[in-house]
Amino acid sequence: MESFFDLISAINSIIWGPWMMVLVLGTGLWLSIGTGFIQFRKFVLAIFLTFKSAVHKDTEELGPGEITPFQALMMALSATVGNGNIAGVATAIALGGIGAPIWMWVTGLVGMATKYAEAFLGVKYRRQFPDGTLAGGPMYFLEHGLRAKRLAWLFALFGSITALVIGDMVQANSAALVLKTQLQVPLFVTGLLLALLTYAVIIGGIKRVGHVVQFLVPIMCSIYLAGGLVLIFIYIADIPAAFALIFESAFSGQAAVGGFAGASMAQAIRFGVARGIFSNEAGLGTASIAHGAAMSRDPARQGTIAMLGVFVDTLLVNTITTL
Repeated sequence: MESFFDLISAINSIIWGPWMMVLVLGTGLWLSIGTGFIQFRKFVLAIFLTFKSAVHKDTEELGPGEITPFQALMMALSATVGNGNIAGVATAIALGGIGAPIWMWVTGLVGMATKYAEAFLGVKYRRQFPDGTLAGGPMYFLEHGLRAKRLAWLFALFGSITALVIGDMVQANSAALVLKTQLQVPLFVTGLLLALLTYAVIIGGIKRVGHVVQFLVPIMCSIYLAGGLVLIFIYIADIPAAFALIFESAFSGQAAVGGFAGASMAQAIRFGVARGIFSNEAGLGTASIAHGAAMSRDPARQGTIAMLGVFVDTLLVNTITTL
């Protein structure tokens, strides 16, 4: 078993090496420049469109699709706001030093443009089946946009594996361990309960998933943000010093507190970027699957709504956890 973990660690160090940092941040920066830094220009519009979609009742006016744009955003957020915002942030700080959150924020800022592009392509190249259902995502715009059918097939294969491991196993394991440790709930009981609840939702198709997440996700985010803000308010006098420590540590090349493994700027960048992507999934392409099913006639409109998800996940929730 030890050799297996050594192998995984070796592969991880290669995958999340310098070239991946350049690729992830470089792609986000390139898309930011190409769109005229749309994450800043259209940020207020993104908020307006999101709230308008949340209260809009005339689905015919929105356009073809199975879920509302707001439901698509909540579905994407349901897959990102979670373990990565808690354990991911803590791991980034533990391994990369207290300066690591800076690079999570940088990843989030450029990732907003990446997420815009993903959702845009998800809507533009989605396909409608004979029964009226819509499907979009990287496998569709890789095949129909780039004409790379084999690459599309590979994404579908590895995307399925990733969804099973990162999207399901990690979350279920964390929930089961917490309930076992704190309330002595047997692991199999938690697993069975999660399986039954998941089945009750997904058996109704994407429309039922949309209805569930538009109710649960805002509550989930609000509770976490409220709890975090209460703690921050208690220690409000220390917040300016906390921000100063983060910025100083990010560029000083030294870990801020003895005992942290991350003692260099390179480590801070590596783990900050890696955990940032694990948290907001900008660049993974999975969010475009949800946005591809949204009721929308305009890919740019849905992309504008989609980029708000990265802001909520990384620049709001992750910041609360960091502080």
